[in-house]
Amino acid sequence: MAKIAIIPGSFDPIPNGQLDVMARSAKLFDKVYVAVLNNTVKSPLFSADERVALIQRVTKGFDNVYAESFAGLLVDFAKSKNAQFIIKGLRAVSDYEYECQMALANRNLAPDIETFFITSSPNYSYLSSSIVKELARHNAPLENLVPNEIVQDIYNKFNKI
Repeated sequence: MAKIAIIPGSFDPIPNGQLDVMARSAKLFDKVYVAVLNNTVKSPLFSADERVALIQRVTKGFDNVYAESFAGLLVDFAKSKNAQFIIKGLRAVSDYEYECQMALANRNLAPDIETFFITSSPNYSYLSSSIVKELARHNAPLENLVPNEIVQDIYNKFNKI
């Protein structure tokens, strides 16, 4: 049976820390689905389709990583992909507290789906999409924060606002 994992998130935009978790997961699992949350309550910088396209661009070197958007419950998306694992990247203790609650809720809904935590590489432990957007809003350098392939996409988005 293929080992299939889901990496959920908003990825608005995708920082290098999340890309690192994807790359490391791609080595551990047969298939990795990057599940881009289409949350209608939030006002993301990039649409769900744009975020999927950005992820597809930066993961094109991995033949077992696929990006798709979803709405609703993560466990329902995981079941639709026959996934047995959910992967969550952790940057700090504060991430763990929230992600542990989510993992327990998911386990209650789908006991056969395990959640794995992958700690962030130390050089990305401070990095989030929110920080990237704030820096981009002020035209600060984004190199080493996001994949080089999407730096201009981020700046272009702020120039349109």
